Amino acid sequence: MTKTTKTLLAIVIFAVFLASAVFLYNSLSERYPAQNPLLTPEQESLEPPAQGNTESPDTDPATTEEARLEAPDFSAIDDDGNEVRLSDFRGTPVVLNFWASWCGPCRSEMPTFNKVSREYTEDELVFLMVDLVDGQRETVEKGRAYIEENGFTFKVLYDITQEAAYTYGIRAIPSTLFIDKDGYILAGVEGAIQEESLRRGIDLILESD
Repeated sequence: MTKTTKTLLAIVIFAVFLASAVFLYNSLSERYPAQNPLLTPEQESLEPPAQGNTESPDTDPATTEEARLEAPDFSAIDDDGNEVRLSDFRGTPVVLNFWASWCGPCRSEMPTFNKVSREYTEDELVFLMVDLVDGQRETVEKGRAYIEENGFTFKVLYDITQEAAYTYGIRAIPSTLFIDKDGYILAGVEGAIQEESLRRGIDLILESD
């Protein structure tokens, strides 16, 4: 194969890869659009009131129920290789975080998650820290070593099949979702979270009990 042919082949392969990536991104975005920091699904669906209109938005219970977004179930493995499902924690509010050990913003927020998680028992609030394992840049071994080196005590799951990432259409890490005891997403943050916002999200899902 000549050098020119190799170059053309590489260009074609790259073009196919790029087209596939764009298609995947668009399809995931449609399935699970990113939420604004601590913006509830109900707030996202509300349009700004017309100028001069001081009436409160419709608060009919049936309308509110329809607007609630149920957290899709997924499975990942724990430190012992056991399969764990999000639905296993139904009945307890969940802080769901997606991260990887190579991610700088993820590393910056981890101490905050660990600090706040220590204030609750797992009967009160569950922290599920899902490591997005691709087998190359991130492995179970790398994720586990990072957790052990820093002495973090929250519950860590490893998404070795990318089921969780695809189910939630994760486009950027870190990403955090706040899920109430009934399994509904009440708020979310895309990007590193500050302690104040973390506590606001927690208060939101605890108050819904």
